[in-house]
Amino acid sequence: MTAINRQILLVSRPQGAATADNFRLVQTPLAPLGDGQFRVRNHYLSLDPYMRGRMNDSKSYAKPQPLDQVMIGGTVGEVIESRHPSFAVGDKVVGVLGWQEFGTSDGQGVMKVDDAHVPLSAYLGALGMPGVTAWYGLNRIIAPRAGETVVVSAASGAVGSVVGQLARLAGCRAVGIAGGPEKCRYVVETLGFDACVDYKAGHLSEDLERATPDGVDGCFENVGGEVFDATLTRTNAYGRIAVCGMISRYDAQPVPLLHVDAILTQRLTVQGFIVSEHLDEWPNALRQLGDLVAQKKLHYRESVAVGLDAAPQAFLGMLKGQNFGKQLVKLI
Repeated sequence: MTAINRQILLVSRPQGAATADNFRLVQTPLAPLGDGQFRVRNHYLSLDPYMRGRMNDSKSYAKPQPLDQVMIGGTVGEVIESRHPSFAVGDKVVGVLGWQEFGTSDGQGVMKVDDAHVPLSAYLGALGMPGVTAWYGLNRIIAPRAGETVVVSAASGAVGSVVGQLARLAGCRAVGIAGGPEKCRYVVETLGFDACVDYKAGHLSEDLERATPDGVDGCFENVGGEVFDATLTRTNAYGRIAVCGMISRYDAQPVPLLHVDAILTQRLTVQGFIVSEHLDEWPNALRQLGDLVAQKKLHYRESVAVGLDAAPQAFLGMLKGQNFGKQLVKLI
């Protein structure tokens, strides 16, 4: 087995937009395993918007990513060496082992997965944190009722794509917001949304109004800025809004919301959430999501960059919306 681990470290805080210079690729010798440890050869690395917030040294729901350490990130791979009684060589596992080719763990936060019927990569998307995020925000915050309209921003992404499909299965009208005609076609023709609005077309408010003739009862917000503002103007009384992300603010000057008065006038419920704070919900969510994927009732798409070296640029591209579906890095 190789004695060298290739890793990507965060070496500086972004000043404005994140750049490739904030990262550094290093080679580190692999230390021998201690008792109770096992080593994983990571097959896929997950790239997610929350990572951008961790790069800043500012108050948030989690501590900042430390400098000169392996960049945080979800991984899925195979155990190749073990001194742990519960993990054997050959086990497939998902965890948060970071931007590196090999991860060493004591088992905390690592879960065995079965890739006999589901590709390993799906455990970082529809059957992983993004899928559970979608499931929780929709079912526990929006709590959709048949016949209602649910608007989903970043609808072609890893989270939004699952939200809309689950809303449709609940009997709702699902309206997506995505960037570009290709993504909008995918959202409607493949994912089964009732409509999709292209925010890049230049008439977001008018198009959203046409797509939501009965107003908006639920909003799953991933983007913020003008996209969220446009949705606020369409909300019905007692609408529910699940705030999952604000990607439009992560790498650009924030766009102020002009229609926050709707929160009062429409008596809206607005709740931000962090899915890792609701671990008790994960088994039920993953069971339901797994059944839907196995039955081919839940579709997903992946953008895959190849090689650890490609991770920084793929991450920066994701922040600009250049990915299509779940952004992954294939390491093996």
